Amino acid sequence: MVVDRLLSRLEFGRVELTFWDGETRRYGRGGPEAHLRLTDPAVVRRALRSASLAVGEAYVDGDIQIPEDDLDTLFWILASNRARFRALRPLRLLHRTEPNRRSTQRGQISRHYDVGNAYYRLFLDDTLSYFCAYFTSDDDTLETAQRQKIDHTLAKLRPLPGHRILDIGCGWGHLLVGAAKAHEVTGVGITLSSEQLAEARTLAEREGVADRVRFELMNFQDLATCSDPALRGPFDRVVSVGMFEHVGRRLHPVFFAAVRDLLVTHGIAVMNTITDQRDQQVDAWVDRYVFPGGHLPTVARIERLLAASGLWSVDRENLWRHYGRTVGLWRERHRAHRAEIVAMYDERFYRIRDLWLAGSKAGFDYGSLGLTQLVFTKGKPADWPWVRPDAG
Repeated sequence: MVVDRLLSRLEFGRVELTFWDGETRRYGRGGPEAHLRLTDPAVVRRALRSASLAVGEAYVDGDIQIPEDDLDTLFWILASNRARFRALRPLRLLHRTEPNRRSTQRGQISRHYDVGNAYYRLFLDDTLSYFCAYFTSDDDTLETAQRQKIDHTLAKLRPLPGHRILDIGCGWGHLLVGAAKAHEVTGVGITLSSEQLAEARTLAEREGVADRVRFELMNFQDLATCSDPALRGPFDRVVSVGMFEHVGRRLHPVFFAAVRDLLVTHGIAVMNTITDQRDQQVDAWVDRYVFPGGHLPTVARIERLLAASGLWSVDRENLWRHYGRTVGLWRERHRAHRAEIVAMYDERFYRIRDLWLAGSKAGFDYGSLGLTQLVFTKGKPADWPWVRPDAG
């Protein structure tokens, strides 16, 4: 049986598996144990075509039953035995990436982000920061760490009074609004999410900076040719946090060329993006059910693209531990609001998002995911600081 061939290769951790006929088998040599129940033998056949899709769909549909508390353990076992699983050719993952084109990007973004701001308020912090927080101690709350993330990012961006900032993929607006309040800058934030746009504009009004920052629903590719000169640039600073993952591999060079053309000479850009240690397509299940059309680049690819675009890479930091802890806190809150989420949507929606959060945490904690914060400039600046800017 394929399942036996796969699980008999376990070197780290243990799996207790109950089959559809009630038989229970145990695999592994010791260590953390995960408990699974397989109720439909068709899952095994589907896994031969695409293990990622088959297992993800079976979990969401209840054909594979895994206690939520065991998901972290299961992902640890999968990550720890990755090399042994890769050697089993029949269970290769087949990636079915949804096409990422200019014409499809708004719909792809909407499918994830426009499910309602009330949903995101249940598990994000009060700034609705949907990206890696920045922890300086074990005692930091999520709220504290997200504000520190904004400070840490702005310290590297080095905004000065009177500067114009462009935020590509501005989310719910707190970074740009925070910059306007703390550094006396003006700016533009763009997003493809109508829910984010509405919240960002409300925030700017509430914080008294609506006369200095504006938020628009638009694609970064439209900035250079839009009729409004205030949106075309140039900008003294460009920042993009958690957006590059949605650009798609084919459009990566277009993104960096756009940033180059929108920046003033010697202007500074800061970009935070999830990166993968291996150059591969996004997980097929994530692509279909969570983030359609996305792609996680390697650091090496980003550096090549920067050089090809005539941009100068000046700093790079990997915040993988910070993102693992961030996603862990999100998942705790998400699980605590299970009943509300199911009432808003349904059980299937909750299980999709919970499985994704668990898998993401594992990817940062012991998988191949990193969180890379890059600083790059248009031209080599003459006045660059001797030491990395400190958010403190």
